[in-house]
Amino acid sequence: MLATVNRILLVVAGAVLVAAGIVVLTGRRPLHGRDAPLLSEQTRNQYWHAEGWWWWAVLAALTAGVLLALWWLLSQLRRPRLQAVVVDTGDGAFAVLRGRALEAAVAAEAGAQEGVAGCRVALRGRRGSPALRVALELEPHAVPADALAAVAGPVLTHARTSAGLPELPAEARLKVTSHRAQRVT
Repeated sequence: MLATVNRILLVVAGAVLVAAGIVVLTGRRPLHGRDAPLLSEQTRNQYWHAEGWWWWAVLAALTAGVLLALWWLLSQLRRPRLQAVVVDTGDGAFAVLRGRALEAAVAAEAGAQEGVAGCRVALRGRRGSPALRVALELEPHAVPADALAAVAGPVLTHARTSAGLPELPAEARLKVTSHRAQRVT
């Protein structure tokens, strides 16, 4: 979702900058010419001394714009991957397991399964309740159900026990690699 919001904001900012560039290059104010003020005296008097809803609408629009800009800025600062997982050592203390280490271990074990050409793993969620996103790239001859069962069974069970987690939810995405046609001679 964040990528879509970034694209929309980029398009809007680009359109505003293009319009501003056209106005500056042509040297004309919108609809009136170079020497005319942007707002006429009648327009300034009408809205400057307006009673009622006008200034409340302007204030509400500016507030909404500032809040949306803050939301966007804070969402840019969020880390998409979980950096560490808290592991209970059993003696009342806790250890910290690096997220990249868990990702690499699961990816190596899942990539070693029969029929799997490649594997990428991303650790998501929170420190106390992590979740995995596994992207499997299957070979053309692989059976998807067998590859998924191999990852869901021993690979995730091994990851849960080694990290000391009671549960480790996972989402798997499967993709089949393309293969070249064999030449007949």
